[in-house]
Amino acid sequence: MNIRKATEQDAPGIARVHIDSWRTTYKGIVPDDFLDSLNYEDRTKRWEQNVRESNVYVAENDTGKIFGFSTGGKEREEKYGGYDGELYAIYILEEYQGKGIGKKLVKPVADELSKAGFNSMLVWVLEENDAKYFYEKLGGKYIDTADITIDGAELKEMAYGWPDLNVLTKEG
Repeated sequence: MNIRKATEQDAPGIARVHIDSWRTTYKGIVPDDFLDSLNYEDRTKRWEQNVRESNVYVAENDTGKIFGFSTGGKEREEKYGGYDGELYAIYILEEYQGKGIGKKLVKPVADELSKAGFNSMLVWVLEENDAKYFYEKLGGKYIDTADITIDGAELKEMAYGWPDLNVLTKEG
């Protein structure tokens, strides 16, 4: 297994992980019609742009197949004082979850934010998504809840935060 900074050539693999993990993670949470409508080609184009404009990291197996990714940057809401960075997304194919890869994908985002002068980070997670326990295990503290609508479904998102990025950048 290898974690590395993504290139534009990784966009199709990132798009596949993004869509496939949404379909397994959010089944029964997000409307099926929305999940079924996700398109690999459209998502690939979006990830080509994201890789050019953001720090994106991939996890790949020994054959070079991407099975996870993470990305982050400046906190987007600008309404949570004390939180200047944000983990925008982290997704891992279902069969690779629960193996410590998530922590390894969070670290380069936290490292990059720290190098850029950020001191803290938050992440948004759907309330019904069990990934919230992953963030709690990493030391994330509950900050807020917000309403979100996805394809007509009214859902709740929870924000977790790390007031000190150093807890995520240290080895171990």
